[in-house]
Amino acid sequence: MSRVAIAKGSRGHEPVFRALDLVSYRRVLKRAKRVLVKVNFITTKTWDTGATTDPLVVEAIILKLRELPVEVLVVESDANITNATKAFEITGMAEMCDRNAVEWVNLRHLKDRVDIPISEGSALGKITVPRLVAESTIISAAKLKTHTATQVTLGMKNMFGLLPDKLKFKYHVKGIDKVIVDINSVLKSALTVIDGFVGMEGKGPTGGSPVLMDTIIAGTDPVATDATACRVMGFDPHIINHIKQAHERDLGEIDQVDIVGDGIEAVKRCFKSP
Repeated sequence: MSRVAIAKGSRGHEPVFRALDLVSYRRVLKRAKRVLVKVNFITTKTWDTGATTDPLVVEAIILKLRELPVEVLVVESDANITNATKAFEITGMAEMCDRNAVEWVNLRHLKDRVDIPISEGSALGKITVPRLVAESTIISAAKLKTHTATQVTLGMKNMFGLLPDKLKFKYHVKGIDKVIVDINSVLKSALTVIDGFVGMEGKGPTGGSPVLMDTIIAGTDPVATDATACRVMGFDPHIINHIKQAHERDLGEIDQVDIVGDGIEAVKRCFKSP
């Protein structure tokens, strides 16, 4: 059974600390040498719009990782309509990283890349990623929000941004749900931390409305963590294609989940569909 933590609390470090402790983050990362914290910067909009990862959440993760002997970097790559370097600056993530002496990296600019084969891929036979990604432990620092193409964009969808290509639309035409599952089959996050201080409902991932949730969701099973987040948002994870497909490919649990912390009912709000 997979464990997922829900921590309710006002925006600050404490709910993130509590969620990480509840999922025994030290045990999960005890062999890690270098950790990449993958944020969601599909746009340059700030955290309070519900569109991008809150720098305060990432700072809390960094402070916890300082208790371990690991190198930490914060990463994102350019997207079809977004320059990640500008997003780091405008959202305040770069200032937070500089203040904490942590390097931030736009993955698109890394030229040392490797191919990772996907032996049983539904849409992809391989992916090409920076060597840094292939040789590091990943924390998916995602956002709690809806998405017009995938219904929700949470921890697993956030991993899509590890691909260094700017023109990512070419993956959408292959079937974005299948692509998400293929990526997560070979690049599995060690931890998923979903920033729900302010989420987004309606026409996400960028055009929806902000929703104050005061919630952090964390887990070591990316499928279980996303499934729990769906339930918090009032969605059935069994009808979210990439979550359902990931479970069917044995990448994680949907129903066999031990919820610790404050529980779904303490934070649940039915989001407007995209």
